[in-house]
Amino acid sequence: MKLLKYIWSPLLAIGLIYLFDHPLGSAPALGKFFSPFHGFLQNTTQEEDLSEEIFLEGVKEPVKVVYDQNYVPHVFAENEDDLYYTQGYLVARDRLWQMEFYTLVAAGRLTEVVGETAFEYDRYNRRLGMARAAQQIVEEQKKIPEAWNALTSYAAGVNAYISQLSYKKLPVEYKILGYQPEEWTPYKTVLMLMNMRQTLNGQSDDFRLTNVLAQYGIDTIKDLFPDYASNESPIIPAGTPWKFTPIEVKSPEETLPPLDKELLSEYIEKPNPGIGSNNWAIGGSKSATGLPILANDPHLGLSLPSIWFQMQLSAPGVNVYGVALPGCPGITIGFNKDIAWGVTNVGSDVMDFYKIKFKDDTKKEYWYDGQWKPSTIYIEEFKMKSGKVIKDTLIYTHHGPIVYNEQKETNFNKSTPAGHAMKWIAHNTVGSDLLTFLKLNKAKNYEDYREALAIYSAPAQNFVFASNSNDIAITVNGRLPLKWKNQGKFILDGSNPEHEWQGYIPFEQNPTVKNPPRGFVSSANQFSTDPTYPYYLGWKFAPAYRGQRINQRLDRMKNATADSLRMLQNDNYNLVAERLLPVLLPVIEKSKHKEAVEVLKEWDRNNEANSIATTIFETWSRTLSDWIWEDEFPDMYPNPDRTALLLTKEQNAKWFDNVLTADTVETFEYIVAGSFQATLDTLTKHHGEMKNWEWYKVKNTGINHLVPAFKSFSRSTIKNGGGAQIVNATTTRTGPSWRMVVELDKEWPRAYGLYPGGQSGRPSSKYYSNMIDDWAEGRLNRLIFMKSKDEKIDKHLKNIIINPKN
Repeated sequence: MKLLKYIWSPLLAIGLIYLFDHPLGSAPALGKFFSPFHGFLQNTTQEEDLSEEIFLEGVKEPVKVVYDQNYVPHVFAENEDDLYYTQGYLVARDRLWQMEFYTLVAAGRLTEVVGETAFEYDRYNRRLGMARAAQQIVEEQKKIPEAWNALTSYAAGVNAYISQLSYKKLPVEYKILGYQPEEWTPYKTVLMLMNMRQTLNGQSDDFRLTNVLAQYGIDTIKDLFPDYASNESPIIPAGTPWKFTPIEVKSPEETLPPLDKELLSEYIEKPNPGIGSNNWAIGGSKSATGLPILANDPHLGLSLPSIWFQMQLSAPGVNVYGVALPGCPGITIGFNKDIAWGVTNVGSDVMDFYKIKFKDDTKKEYWYDGQWKPSTIYIEEFKMKSGKVIKDTLIYTHHGPIVYNEQKETNFNKSTPAGHAMKWIAHNTVGSDLLTFLKLNKAKNYEDYREALAIYSAPAQNFVFASNSNDIAITVNGRLPLKWKNQGKFILDGSNPEHEWQGYIPFEQNPTVKNPPRGFVSSANQFSTDPTYPYYLGWKFAPAYRGQRINQRLDRMKNATADSLRMLQNDNYNLVAERLLPVLLPVIEKSKHKEAVEVLKEWDRNNEANSIATTIFETWSRTLSDWIWEDEFPDMYPNPDRTALLLTKEQNAKWFDNVLTADTVETFEYIVAGSFQATLDTLTKHHGEMKNWEWYKVKNTGINHLVPAFKSFSRSTIKNGGGAQIVNATTTRTGPSWRMVVELDKEWPRAYGLYPGGQSGRPSSKYYSNMIDDWAEGRLNRLIFMKSKDEKIDKHLKNIIINPKN
């Protein structure tokens, strides 16, 4: 006992030292974390490091960086290696944690920093094959000097910053999650690009639609899931001539899949209707200046830190301004002296699934073209934060990897029978998406634009273009598979060679138009072309309402200015309401809820932030769709256009009857009135009296930190209007991630832009979320595009010189 009396205090001290110096599960080492000299408190006081002179190894010649009042760096280098080196260094100073987080997602490595809770998500991403494809793409980029030099210079700049980091200066997320930044490599940059491929082209309805086919037959598919919307306003104007001889695409005798009695359950992620974008350009005939004006607002998930990073990059042969994807060299969306460009997602069908027949449970061989073909098997290891290692078997066929239904698998070590292989354009290694943007950064005219697009692969994008030569254009661009009509609409036969893709549409035959007679080009993720285009691109694109509204306003536009296009970006008019309310209102005319009915009757059809009518209609339209389709099609509703046709033209259709209520036959009137009552009940339950139903409160647009648990680093209930089918496509979690308007000029362009966040990735910085309120109001900042490093600009923060370190 005496011995215990003397040693308990040292033992306790040793225990506490160990406790405070080692992580506990997902928690960081508490001693370091709470240290007032090195811990998280240091992140609450750190300001932007704007030292006037920096010395770095790897820089060849001095680089001048001018920071303007919005903390946007303007980089002036004497050569391109220094330019991309400096870009990597500066972006890493503000967005390092964000860059690394995205790469961990794409590589399926989140378990290493957040633990086993991320295992299923990681396994899903590994089985998508992004990391493996990224490794192959890196090898291909080594053969392209311009791309490889940019990649390696950028990585060197990022690593120059990482090498300076002490624990004290680590971004707060590293401290909270308890890990250290890794070396940056070109592979990580490609992972960033793979992450974008997955976001924009990594979803499929093949399984769900195959189930609908099995239950209801091809006639129902043709009726409710048609190949072309009735209200379509295609990106390439209808009637545009196709000036090429198309390649013959052979169709097998049997194009429908053999249908199983048991419905498929291996669902891949659903397409996200909120991931969309707008872009357009008007020619000189419609502008006040006589030269084109271009606008772009890509819609993505809203997040903090912001998805984009504003910069100007200048070196001999290039001077460009715009936004970059953190982790990637060059400017992705932007302008230079002579041209401007922007992108929206195409959404073509570039992910198909093949039913695979394996020889036995080992899955080492599968049946193809009349013989057994060997599978390729990989063993994936997942390192948990706790040190535990979990292994997973990944099977590849020549089509691509087998992807399981993650959400149905609850046991980490359980192996679900493999049955469907995925062929996905994201695995394609041909071309160089990065080089496309580097070439656009330097482009001077339409010919340069087309040359840059020719090497682009994925995700397919609608590249809008304008130049001070008075040209405008839009191209549906990417490697688009050659497929027979409806190939990939359903599950394909993995044993039949006739079900393979037949190559790719030649770049010269991708849909495109230059200087159309109507005086503008535009896209909003709707169908790329009318049905006269000789190739099949897919059956399902974004609903046409945004595209229709944009085209209506652009068609009427005359003597337009940059502000005209800014106001169009913020257009809140609801074409769905215009189409549906004339047939819905008469049904509820005698409703006991007279106040709500009157609010709808008096509504101007604009989804404004304070509008109560918007809340009623948007909630009602969703509830109405549920009441119509949930009983028959719980996993996949017909698109909004088909629902609108049912409501306006087919009020005696059988689909209004709920098959789950055997004793009642529901009618159009019953469904409309009942869903209206349910809507008001729901709104009252969750939001109280009608005076509290303002649209922005119910929509509750939020911009969350990339780690959802970090609530204090997020913004919620942002006051703005819009909606999923509105030009201002702001929803609860998605919206315009960057708004840009560029007026081309013979001398120097005038540009305006803003995104919902800020330049800094540090939550304590005043530049972390300083642009959100202006974004919500629809305002844009004047973008400072410097002609040279010696130009004087108003309200700039600081000049920095980066010198070679001897």
